[in-house]
Amino acid sequence: MDIYLPIAEVSVNWPFLVMLGALVGFVSGLFGIGGGFLMAPVLVFMGIPPTVAVASQASHVVASSTSGVIRYSGMKAVDYRIGGIMAVGGALGALAGVELFRYLRLLGQADLVVAVSYLVFLGAIGSMMLYESLTQILHRVRGETPPRKERRRPMWLYGLPFRMRFPRSGLYISAIPPFGLGVFAGVLSAIMGVGGGFILVPAMLYVLRMRASVVVGTSLFQIIITTAITTILQAGRNQTVDIVLSTILLLGGVVGAQFGAKLSGRFRAEEMRAALGLIVLLVGIQMGLELFVRPSDLFLLAPGVGD
Repeated sequence: MDIYLPIAEVSVNWPFLVMLGALVGFVSGLFGIGGGFLMAPVLVFMGIPPTVAVASQASHVVASSTSGVIRYSGMKAVDYRIGGIMAVGGALGALAGVELFRYLRLLGQADLVVAVSYLVFLGAIGSMMLYESLTQILHRVRGETPPRKERRRPMWLYGLPFRMRFPRSGLYISAIPPFGLGVFAGVLSAIMGVGGGFILVPAMLYVLRMRASVVVGTSLFQIIITTAITTILQAGRNQTVDIVLSTILLLGGVVGAQFGAKLSGRFRAEEMRAALGLIVLLVGIQMGLELFVRPSDLFLLAPGVGD
């Protein structure tokens, strides 16, 4: 039951792709992330060129995130104001990231940069999230009272201009930090094919100090706009979006995200962060290992390069 992917120039099992899309969509809805960081390594392992995997999965991220936002919006757990500011920054970041991605492809270094980015960002963030959450879980299991942490927001959030009120998030801060987070997420979306949720969620919790109840839904809302723009730009500028692959993936993603969002409230916050941290860390390590594995075909030419 294989199907040929015209841009990736490989044949894959389409039922497996549907199940993969559903699984990643479930993770997306559960943790409030786009899920692209999990999808790309699996697609690469299946033999799809990294440049095509990164660009083609963005539509799946959009579909699964939209499905999750619909669910969270019904629970009034989306701050559209701060999410919109992040999305504007994400659009600008995506534009810059796609141009950088195009330049790296012309140099023949895009695959290397993708692998290194996964290793560095996912490895560092996954390690920090896993360490913090496991520490809290151990305190709870031992019946110990965890040391109180200073929860005040950084003073520089109040010293910057363009302050705005975000009632649903309980914030009155400058619009510059969320805008900057959006720009950074947009660049990562273009380079790594991710929505940036694995960075945005911790930053929204620990830097901006948003209410935990709206972080997941707001993150998914920003991801929708950023990744949609990234997909359009990648298709137009780099011709690396395989529409057949994208369509198959999003079929399962929409359904999976609904189940993930439904179950998200049934787990403790520290357990959720521990699970997410472990997944992020393992994916980063797996992609990093690709740097040290001898390719099966030393003369493989990525689609679109040198055409």
